Amino acid sequence: MFYREAGDFKVSYTDDSQTFPIKFDRYRYYAVLAVAFGIIPFVINDYWANALLLPFLIYAIAAIGLNILVGYCGQVSLGTGGFMAVGAYACYKLMTSFPDVSMFIHVILAGGITAIVGVLFGLPSLRIKGFYLAVATLAAQFFLVWLFNRVPWFYNYSASGQINAPERDVFGIIITGPNAPAWATYMFCLIFLAVSALIARNLTRGTTGRTWMAIRDMDIAAEIIGVNPLKAKMSAFAVSSFFIGVAGALFFAVYLGAVEVGEVFGIQKSFLVLFMIIIGGLGSIFGSFAGAAFLVLLPVVLKVVGVDVLGWPTDIVAHLQLVIVGALIIMFLILEPHGLAQLWRVAKEKLRLWPFPH
Repeated sequence: MFYREAGDFKVSYTDDSQTFPIKFDRYRYYAVLAVAFGIIPFVINDYWANALLLPFLIYAIAAIGLNILVGYCGQVSLGTGGFMAVGAYACYKLMTSFPDVSMFIHVILAGGITAIVGVLFGLPSLRIKGFYLAVATLAAQFFLVWLFNRVPWFYNYSASGQINAPERDVFGIIITGPNAPAWATYMFCLIFLAVSALIARNLTRGTTGRTWMAIRDMDIAAEIIGVNPLKAKMSAFAVSSFFIGVAGALFFAVYLGAVEVGEVFGIQKSFLVLFMIIIGGLGSIFGSFAGAAFLVLLPVVLKVVGVDVLGWPTDIVAHLQLVIVGALIIMFLILEPHGLAQLWRVAKEKLRLWPFPH
């Protein structure tokens, strides 16, 4: 009864084309931001930060980046883990080479370096697509992991081959290292997620997003009507890789603090982010949030219910998680290809007309 548009009229094209044209949606968006920025930092603790909030914030950025490439532009990629590794190692080299520069600059530059690498590995998309492009990006995944393992310069010639984030602060507040408070790391990642989501939302609703979707729907027809496939595909790879690189930098410097590339940024990471956008919904910024939240929350819920409440062995619960994720992917691909985002849209449409039949 409260989700209505009665009396919510527009007087200009700008009002009608804004991101949230329905007033209730805008209020809900402001309420979520108020809780995220104004309440959670005061009640957060280390467990909530490390188990749920930080992984969700970082994976949501990576999912937004991959969704731009796969969901909006239709270019299949299996190299997300490798591009996250580029962001992580770029951030590490910047942190150790320029210790006086702000961490904000380090993370942004790491995203920029990843964007350049993403464009280089995206060049095959001009000639191949579909399964063949997936294999090409999969090759990029393995090559990047091999490169960071085999070239000692990337990990500063450490004997262990592991990179460790040095302690850094922003405005006198420590955000990396073991002494960083939970609320500071949360706020640092939240700022990047909020800005990333805003940029992605505006890009996908503008001319750039329409060119991406034209290439996704039918690239030959898009080229006939004047869309430049080179510009469209390379811009999608660049923007996607930028967000993924930012996520990789945050994953290393703020969340984990120490990384060995083969264990952290392997092929499993690429599939995990891909599963997030499949379950959340391809071609949807909200779907990136929903998929990241679901796959971050699922292991915690299964552990609490399966191990703590029911007393099941840990290995059984771990295998059950794989079964549930696999079953959900098959179910969504068959029954609802647009994922949780489409279910949310359908629920809102029914709520707008309730109690009248659809």
